[in-house]
Amino acid sequence: MRKFQFDVDAAQTRKVNQTWGDMRRLQLSAAVLAIVLVAGAVIAFLADRIWTTVVAVVLAVAALSCMWVIVWVPRKMGSIGAMYANGPLVPAVVSEIHPRGVTLLALIDIAKDESNPVFALVTRNTELPKPKPRIGKRMPAVAVLDDRHRKSKSPVYEMVSPMPLWWGTSDEAVLARAEAQIPPEEWAYLTDRIGQSEEVRTSEHQRLVIEPADLPEFLRRRG
Repeated sequence: MRKFQFDVDAAQTRKVNQTWGDMRRLQLSAAVLAIVLVAGAVIAFLADRIWTTVVAVVLAVAALSCMWVIVWVPRKMGSIGAMYANGPLVPAVVSEIHPRGVTLLALIDIAKDESNPVFALVTRNTELPKPKPRIGKRMPAVAVLDDRHRKSKSPVYEMVSPMPLWWGTSDEAVLARAEAQIPPEEWAYLTDRIGQSEEVRTSEHQRLVIEPADLPEFLRRRG
């Protein structure tokens, strides 16, 4: 697995990292719902009826579940720094430009068994970087790989998404070093597939598995 180490800029992460933002929004939503449920439980308990007491208990249990989500989210996802450090470095390019954002197209091995890779084209929408990029702009990323369920027996990861390095650093030297670490043939292959971006973006889970017969020789050798 190809990895890339760099110092994650906390300010840049809080400003533009969508993965960090999604985690915080989920925690905030859980916290707000927990407060509402606790308030409802108190009101139901003070009503001092048998059925309202039962409702109060149910609401209290639901509130505890919401508070557990607040703790569970960072444990499940890990820190942004750990995600960058542990995720495989993958090529990603700007494949579509929209009024308020862009689509990134990435080439990712989604297999759990590294000796038997399954390559896929994966897209992710992100806010418009500055300066405004061109189609084909290289955006090195790490692949975020996970399952929806801990006991999943699928040979491939159920949740796959590229997390661009520029969400974690604005240092152009770091980004250039990451770009250089990815073989030129992977960049070339991905660039040639830009025309498939819309097909990938509108497909289930925003990914399209590349059939083994369609893999170029350099990707076959990786297996």
